[in-house]
Amino acid sequence: MDAVFDFSSVPNAPKSCDIDALSRLREALRAVNFTYDGVEQLLGERAFEAMARDMVVPGTYRLRQIQESDASAEQKNLATVVAFFLLAHSVSEKNLNTALHPVTFAGLKDLGLAESHEGLAESHEGLVRATVDLRPHSADDGTELWVASDLGAHQRPGVLRKDHVLGIGHASLTLAQITERTAVQKTLDLGTGCGIQTFHLLAHAQHVTATDISERALAFTRFNLVLNAPTLDINPQNLDARVSLRLGSLLEPVAGEKFDLVISNPPFVITPRKSEETPADQYTYRDGGMAGDGIVSTLVQQLPTVLNEGGRAQMLGNWEIPVDGESWADRPRQWVGENTEAWFIQREVLTPEQYAETWLKDASENRDPQLFESAYMDYLRDFSARGVDSIGFGMIWLRKPTAAALDAHRQNPHAQVLLQRFEEITYPVQQPLAPFMTQAVARHDALAQLDDSELASLYLTAAEDVTEERHAEPGAEHPSVIILRQGAGLRRTVVETSETSGFVSACDGELAAGQIINALASILEWDELPADQNPKFALLLHIRELVRDGFLVFDEDEIN
Repeated sequence: MDAVFDFSSVPNAPKSCDIDALSRLREALRAVNFTYDGVEQLLGERAFEAMARDMVVPGTYRLRQIQESDASAEQKNLATVVAFFLLAHSVSEKNLNTALHPVTFAGLKDLGLAESHEGLAESHEGLVRATVDLRPHSADDGTELWVASDLGAHQRPGVLRKDHVLGIGHASLTLAQITERTAVQKTLDLGTGCGIQTFHLLAHAQHVTATDISERALAFTRFNLVLNAPTLDINPQNLDARVSLRLGSLLEPVAGEKFDLVISNPPFVITPRKSEETPADQYTYRDGGMAGDGIVSTLVQQLPTVLNEGGRAQMLGNWEIPVDGESWADRPRQWVGENTEAWFIQREVLTPEQYAETWLKDASENRDPQLFESAYMDYLRDFSARGVDSIGFGMIWLRKPTAAALDAHRQNPHAQVLLQRFEEITYPVQQPLAPFMTQAVARHDALAQLDDSELASLYLTAAEDVTEERHAEPGAEHPSVIILRQGAGLRRTVVETSETSGFVSACDGELAAGQIINALASILEWDELPADQNPKFALLLHIRELVRDGFLVFDEDEIN
């Protein structure tokens, strides 16, 4: 059910009820040049990149150099703010007040962003420190924001709190980069956390509904929305006009509603469940409270129910790969309903040992040796009991088909009208990936309309980013391996046959695909072969795959 309050004043979270105070903070941060580029220029490339890896020592070293040098007052003021908000260092209250004037430590404390550092003193002023991580973020489209979240393991001692609100991390950036940015009316950000996906969605969505199971997470999201209101084109006095914040689990907060786009970075981490555990025992930012990969399977099955016809969903997830499984895709295939389109891309595979170590360190549980050993054992027992060989991680794309697409599928289920694809791509791809995924889906939809004769009538050319590699033994007259390679998008490679190599070489837009095939058939005397051995038919199938994957392109006006 919807929460009955607006999350502007949640205990142990930033306060967003004083809009004027947040406006003053925004102007102070801008005045001191606390921006993505400003921080990078201050720290230098190496220290800045180290901070992206949660390594703060190079940044600390650089800030000390600045404070001990004859750097300008502007540089020293920015260094104070960086030390305070990004490195979570204790700083002089006097220096902080100077750096953020007219905003003061007292004002930051009222907003829930700062506290006195008890037990330490610097002359009569005292030291103060941040209670949150507040950092500049530059989106792929150039949008500049400030995003508040909980201090991370590299900024504070001890194990993370169970209701920790995660900041901008690798997973959240990955999701932002695969989210399709076409204009839509209604979107759902399921499991919003600090709100980073909502901020990106507001650039192309009329309205965003952001949900989370954590009140503190929604408080952080609201704070960030109000702080960045002008940039996000929202009225802080009337947030509901563009953003609705909802408290609840999974799809409960949006029961009965429909959306054009759903995105989610859900708490997909597979965590051993215990009979005596309660929600308070779970890390809300990562643990879905279900056994195994239940949270991801549930969402894959249920998200289509809240999508409008033609609506899409993008999310990240983990899936278990059983010891006796034939393919990593066996389990994900079972989750996808027959009336749902799906595209899974597996990006990484970990052993149970690697998986346990990753997530125990993520919550700093390795800082408590006894807890670490006990929790590690729980992971191994849990995976072993359920016959899990490894764990996959990747990107999930879903779509609710239109009625026309479903009718076409029912009439000819072998025509691949509905997109159903499961592939593994573990090498680096071009980011942001979303535009290429949108193009790939459009190609699938276009090809689904074409039978073989219509495909043969197209005038095809090699995509601009495609190159060909030929490998041969020294002194050999002919290559033994010919590879087509994409330079953009998913950067796929295809090992060509001699037939496909000859075909692609001739694709300059001057001849239709069928004319090239017939020319090859004449040169290579294919028509003299029995029908079941004629390479024409296999070649046409390969051509369809090359078009589907973007190696070969055509003018869309040809089929419109």
